[in-house]
Amino acid sequence: MFKNAVRSLLAFSLLSSAAFAADSYKVDVAHTNFLFKVSHLGVSNTWGRFNDFEGSFSLDPKDPAKSSLILTIKTTSVDSNSAKRDEHLRGPDFFDAKTFPTLTFAGKTYKKVSDTVWEVTGDVTLHGVTKPLTITLTKVGEGSDPWGGFRQGWDASFTLKRSDFGITYMPGGIGEDVTIYASVEGVRN
Repeated sequence: MFKNAVRSLLAFSLLSSAAFAADSYKVDVAHTNFLFKVSHLGVSNTWGRFNDFEGSFSLDPKDPAKSSLILTIKTTSVDSNSAKRDEHLRGPDFFDAKTFPTLTFAGKTYKKVSDTVWEVTGDVTLHGVTKPLTITLTKVGEGSDPWGGFRQGWDASFTLKRSDFGITYMPGGIGEDVTIYASVEGVRN
């Protein structure tokens, strides 16, 4: 009888911990955007986007240390609405996409600021260089979708300095700061 009670208690604790574990989400590529802007000659901003990426996230409000966020963007997918410029951006003056095919962000520490805001500190790797970065995520919303799934959406924006990552082509003509805007929608696994 004692063994059965212990088994029941163990089973209950395993089920309880699973029930309270944070949900994990896979990035929905069709409803996620990574946009960037950079100054051109100090007179305007050039905008672009990345079209090929993947990622996942899990934000655990009860135990932020159990959270995770990983994003991988293929640098060959840069799209600035100009085929000639995009080829240049993929080349050695900028992304050098043949040598460095991805831009990644891997979260390391997670801080819940409020029910709708998190600060995530991690490593961004671009052009073969890894630097720490803290991003602020703002929850857009969450809810059931028409296909029986459940979704969450988050927005973030942050700035990277090109020269921090060894991208120094045309200083003064192309801005040092590149602002990235992310709008990520995830489908619960």
